[in-house]
Amino acid sequence: MTTHTPVRRRTLAAIGLALTAAFASTSCSAPAGEATAPEDSTTATGQWPRTVENADGTSTEIPRQPRRIVATSVSVTGTLLAMNAPVVASGSQVGGVWFDQWADIAEERGLTNLWSVGEFDLEAVMASDPDLIIVVTSGRGALTDQVTDLQSVAPTVVIDYGAQTWQELALELGRATGLETEAQRTIDEFDALVTDVAGAISVPEGTANIISFNGPGQDNPIARGGGSHADLLESLGFTLEDPDPSWHTQAQERADFVWATYENLLELTSETTFILSADDETAQGFAEDPVLANVPAVAAGQVYGLGRNSFRMDPYSSTEVVEHVRALFS
Repeated sequence: MTTHTPVRRRTLAAIGLALTAAFASTSCSAPAGEATAPEDSTTATGQWPRTVENADGTSTEIPRQPRRIVATSVSVTGTLLAMNAPVVASGSQVGGVWFDQWADIAEERGLTNLWSVGEFDLEAVMASDPDLIIVVTSGRGALTDQVTDLQSVAPTVVIDYGAQTWQELALELGRATGLETEAQRTIDEFDALVTDVAGAISVPEGTANIISFNGPGQDNPIARGGGSHADLLESLGFTLEDPDPSWHTQAQERADFVWATYENLLELTSETTFILSADDETAQGFAEDPVLANVPAVAAGQVYGLGRNSFRMDPYSSTEVVEHVRALFS
């Protein structure tokens, strides 16, 4: 067990764009630990006990519907909150803070901050008195080497969130928590929002691309067709430019992004560019780069931020992206 000093929760700035009315209503009126936690087995949802398959090839039996869930990685917590799951504690991101897109929800529900990503404290998990622990296999929040320790505290489910969309993750979490209906409702509400916005906006002519702009001397990841970011914009009516896979600078190919050099950005052809993890003001760093002046999107004056929280796609950040696109093009 490594040493760890629990990081106190703090209030972050409220998210810039409103979430859907459904999410807001859920977060305000039905705190996770109160609304979905069954009082006893007779009120639990579904059949219990149940066995779920883990990403590491093992299986976990969950004796009754969870009332106190611990998520060791912050990467899955937003989806749990959106499903109104009774998550009581979670690991946080670098610096010991929540993701901005749902930080206010976590505060409202009194979510305990276990540790910053990369840390581990079994005693902090035990103090949360969980009846279900969720561990991930990828990213800095992975705790696959600590699964045996965690299993001594409570049933532990191992998930590979990196290989699936947040919708697929929601369905998997729904099966583990008995919240299948809530997971599907979260997805359906988001799909309804996308359909509404797609019908309300005028998509610019030509194609669009999505870039994580880091400037000269750095890799500048460009979203690939079929990735979650590209899929979301395509669902809104955009046609995505698929970057040349040969631009990729890393040894291992990725399905979601091409890690391209700064010079490769000059070869892009789209009339519209969205900058990842940026608001519209920050995105102008790309538009004002003199070397990129002849890139079609820059020449057309159509460079936009995709949103400060757009890097990690969860129900809240995806909603922010969709609402931002509505504001830009309706």
